[in-house]
Amino acid sequence: MKNFVKALMSLFFAISVTTSSWAVVMVSWGGAYTESQKLGYGDPAAKKLGIPIDWVDYSGGLSEIKAQIAAGAITWDVIDVYAMDTIVGCDEGLFVEFDFDKDFPPAPDGTPASQDFFTTMPSKCAVGNILYSWTYAYHDEKIGSKKPKKIKDFFNTKKWPGKRGIYKSAMHNLEIALAADGVKPRKGGSKLYEILETDAGLDRAFNKIKELCEDPNGGCVFWSAGAKPPELLMQGEVVMATGWNGRFFNAEIGEGAPLKQVWDAQGLDYQYMSIVKGGPNQADAMKAVAEMTSTHGLAGSAKYIAYAPWRKSSLKVIEAGEPWYKDGKTNMMEQMPTHPNNTKNYFLVDPIFWADNSTEIGERWEAMKAGL
Repeated sequence: MKNFVKALMSLFFAISVTTSSWAVVMVSWGGAYTESQKLGYGDPAAKKLGIPIDWVDYSGGLSEIKAQIAAGAITWDVIDVYAMDTIVGCDEGLFVEFDFDKDFPPAPDGTPASQDFFTTMPSKCAVGNILYSWTYAYHDEKIGSKKPKKIKDFFNTKKWPGKRGIYKSAMHNLEIALAADGVKPRKGGSKLYEILETDAGLDRAFNKIKELCEDPNGGCVFWSAGAKPPELLMQGEVVMATGWNGRFFNAEIGEGAPLKQVWDAQGLDYQYMSIVKGGPNQADAMKAVAEMTSTHGLAGSAKYIAYAPWRKSSLKVIEAGEPWYKDGKTNMMEQMPTHPNNTKNYFLVDPIFWADNSTEIGERWEAMKAGL
C-alpha cells in the first residue's frame, strides 16, 4: 500500500511538473490591463494553439528576470515591458531577437507584419502590444457651454478658470507645454524633442507650466495614480486634468461619469512583448506571441480596454465588428488613440530622450514644484 501511495504521489508530481513546464508564462502588470490581454487574445491563442498560457503579475523592470537567469532558474517566458527595458534587455542578451516578417504573420491583405505595425520598434527584441494615450479631460456638466478642443485650451485660465490636474513628473507635461505654446509636434513629435534638447526650449516649457501653476485663475494639482484624474474632475477639485485615455474611458463608459476627452496633442505611449532567451518554453512562447500579436489577436484586447492595437489592420477588424466593446453597445474606433481622427496632432513619447535626460530634468522639475 505504501509503495502504491508513493508511486501515485510520484505520478501526480510528474504530471504537475509537466503541466507547469509546458505552459507559457506571460508576465504583465495585473488589473484591468492583464484581464484585457488574457480575455482578448491570451485565452483565444491558447485555445487555437493548444498551448496553455499562465499569467503572472510583476511591477516592471528587469531585476527579476536577471535574478532568474543568474540563478539558472528561469520560469518566465514572455514579459510585457516598456521601450527602454526592451533596449537594455536586448543589448544584454536577455531577450530573443525577432525577424519580424518571418516570426509574425502578415495582415489579412498580405501586408508584411513590419509594415502593418503602427510605428517602428525600439529594438529587435520588442513586438508592439498596445498603444495608450496621455490626453486631457473635463467634466462636461461643469465646464460651461464652450468646450475645450485644443491643447492650448488646457492652459487658458481666462476662458476656463480653475485648477488643472497634471502628472507629478515632467514627462508629458513639457511636451504639451510646448504644443500649447504654438509648437507643431510634427509627425511623431520630433519637433518637440528637438526643442527640448536645447536650454531655451526647456526654459520655454518649464515657464509655461510654472505660469499655469502660479496663475491666480489656475493652479496645479499633481497626481500619480491613474485613477486620480477622473476622481479630481468628479469631485470638482480641478476643471481639467491630464490622464490616461483608458482611465477616462472607464470612468465615462464603465461608470457613467460625464467626462469628455480632448485628443489634440495627445501623447502616444506604448507597451511591448519580449521573449526571454533560454526560457523554459521558448518555442511555444514564440508561437503564442505571434498569435497574440496577430491582426485578430490584438483587435481582441480592444473589447475589454480602450487601448489601441499596434497593428493597423486590427483597426479594420474593430471597425467591421462595431459595436466592439464587451457591453455590445459601445463603438471603440473613436476611442482608439491611433484612430485617424485622434492623430491629427500627436506625439510619440520618446523613451530615449527621457532615459538620457530624466535625472537632470527631474531635479529641476522637483525644484520648480517646491517653489510654487
